[in-house]
Amino acid sequence: MTTKQTAMEVDTAFLKSRRGIVKVTEMVTLFVAFVCFAVASTPKYIAATALEFFITSLLLVLYLLKLNKRLTFFFWPLVDVLNSVFASVYFITLSLMAMTSYINTGMLIGGIMCFLLAVLLCAESCILFSIITFNRPRTETQNT
Repeated sequence: MTTKQTAMEVDTAFLKSRRGIVKVTEMVTLFVAFVCFAVASTPKYIAATALEFFITSLLLVLYLLKLNKRLTFFFWPLVDVLNSVFASVYFITLSLMAMTSYINTGMLIGGIMCFLLAVLLCAESCILFSIITFNRPRTETQNT
């Protein structure tokens, strides 16, 4: 009886690509915003940044471990675009609320970081929109 072991290979080229750099920068920005809101003791803002950090982490792991090629029941670039578009609108709103009603410096800096995150999410949406074309086979689109 032979056992077949499949090793997960890590796509380090993704981290060096534009999408990878933007995704890692989003993670850092989300973490800084999370810490600022935690210092300011604002649970609503903490929950929003923690949830998006979790979603972005899952998408980053998905692309790093090349799981998007194994789990083909979703069109992952489109899922990523939808997340980026909705999250950018949400974080623009959140940042404006935090910056206009801040009670301490942590909340103000967290609002500024959320606005920076919204800009990064818009940039990621533009990058992904340029990749997605619906007239090519699915595997060609997912490889870029």
